[in-house]
Amino acid sequence: MSASASVLNGTDADAIIGGLAGLATSALWVATSLCFTSAGRRIGSTMVNALRLVVAIVLLGLTHRLLSGVWWPSMVDAQLVALAFSGLVGLTVCDQALFTAFVDIGPRRSLLMMTASPLVAVVLGFVFLGEPLTPVAMLGIAMTLAGIFWVILERAPSSTAGKTDLAHNPHATRGVVLALIAAVCQAVGFLLSKRGMGHGLEGDVTRLTPQAATFVRMIFGGLGMAPILLFYWLHRKSPSRDRARGKRIGSRNMGYAFTVMGAVVGPYLGVWMSLTAMDRIPLGIAQTLCSLSPVLILPVVAVIYKERVTRRAVLGAGLAVAGSVLLIVGPDGLRALREFLAR
Repeated sequence: MSASASVLNGTDADAIIGGLAGLATSALWVATSLCFTSAGRRIGSTMVNALRLVVAIVLLGLTHRLLSGVWWPSMVDAQLVALAFSGLVGLTVCDQALFTAFVDIGPRRSLLMMTASPLVAVVLGFVFLGEPLTPVAMLGIAMTLAGIFWVILERAPSSTAGKTDLAHNPHATRGVVLALIAAVCQAVGFLLSKRGMGHGLEGDVTRLTPQAATFVRMIFGGLGMAPILLFYWLHRKSPSRDRARGKRIGSRNMGYAFTVMGAVVGPYLGVWMSLTAMDRIPLGIAQTLCSLSPVLILPVVAVIYKERVTRRAVLGAGLAVAGSVLLIVGPDGLRALREFLAR
């Protein structure tokens, strides 16, 4: 696929589908984060992390059977290995590192570190898949990441105590390292997913659909959670675990309901859409479009949680959206737009 594919002149449908899938992924991540936050407060993050994978695997398996007529997709060994490691690295290691970073340094700083993921994806796509980026695409990535970066920084606490929290946090270094590990693992996981679908592999390779690749990837992500769940079960009666349970609010049944809803919009639809984006457009562009959740969540928190959204946040969101439009439209689209305006 050409990196300069255009939406406006319709020269490449992959650019449209891939770009919209990336934007849909970011919107779905917003919904799933709200669901999992509500669920975690009721049943705990480890239970949410495990249950979401079980629900997603069941839904993806039934969907694959419905769409293809078989329970297991046909693929060569190289694809299976790539998808297996994609699930372990991108779902198990990445998510566990990110969830721990949320606790150590907070979600704002963790998400700030995660903005490195698209940059890693650009390098990986160029080195391993030979995906060049046009100057317009690089400008679009820079604009989008700058907008996201600005939005996340804007939410920083302004008090003196807030500024020194990180300096007095005994787990600050661990949190920063884990957030950076999560950023790298997310990009590596998507690279392996793209190879698992058949990109960049030579020889007799079966081209897997994004839905089939998501199903296989999710299974191995679930298997990777097994030792984490075993550790959780062996230490379920520790004092720290008892204190955590004492802070939970709401009913457990609502916690399970929020987990199921989050699993549908996140691990089921969200990961499916993200692999659709990776399948059709360059890795770095897809990863950038899938990273817009900090921007898209602004109107949600303004309406639902009545949080004040500042002018700076709006400007950052506008910059990120403009960069995203530039990524989807590409240089051909810019030329078509200039010709349209010149009429």
